[in-house]
Amino acid sequence: MDLRISGKRALVLGASRGLGAAIAHGLAAEGVNVLAAARTTGNSEISPLITRIAVDLADPDSVAVLKEQLHLQGGIDILVNNSGGPKAGPAINQSRQSWLSAFDAMAASIFEITDAVLEGMIARKWGRIIMIGSSGVQQPIANLALSNSVRAAVAGWSKTLAAEVAGHGITVNMILPGRIDTDRVRELDHLQAERNGKSLAAVQEASRQGIPAGRYGRPEEFAAVAVFLASEQASYVTGSQIRVDGGMIKGH
Repeated sequence: MDLRISGKRALVLGASRGLGAAIAHGLAAEGVNVLAAARTTGNSEISPLITRIAVDLADPDSVAVLKEQLHLQGGIDILVNNSGGPKAGPAINQSRQSWLSAFDAMAASIFEITDAVLEGMIARKWGRIIMIGSSGVQQPIANLALSNSVRAAVAGWSKTLAAEVAGHGITVNMILPGRIDTDRVRELDHLQAERNGKSLAAVQEASRQGIPAGRYGRPEEFAAVAVFLASEQASYVTGSQIRVDGGMIKGH
């Protein structure tokens, strides 16, 4: 299928590894020119259509530099808002600073970057904004209070924005990953194993038993959904939350 996005320009946040990296590669495979943003840019060549740029979503000055870069380069057509998760922990006894830091890095910076690219999308009457969330938006994950809460706030903003910009040919959707085999998920599995005095293998097997597909997902499977949502064919899909979780979440 020709997704009709060859030659479009995309910004993928959190693109150094995991889901962000997989999405960047998936878009490049469709002929999209991708700005792959992360805290560190690295030195390796990854694709002639992928350009690494540095941004730290927790640093307002770094976000301001990125916004200026986007303006100088003429804006973008596809924005993939993907942020790293905060530290694991319960809802009880989180400090005020922990809440503010998580919101700044995972929400406020993303809102600011999105605002910066919307003007060009509106002028061109075409745009795709894809939010990478978490299954915790629909079913909170134990010991991930900061992530559950901030991502739920982002989900509300995303749905609101979708209604505001739909008439301009811009779609806004959120993808909710389940247990995808990324560094982040492996780190969380290790933490759970240590906390509960279990082996990593036992924790992973317990997770697999709760997934009807019987396995963790692959990053490229998740990326394929994001690439479709960026396509011309997905022009009537907006304001949606789409789970990529092997059937793990039963409700909603």
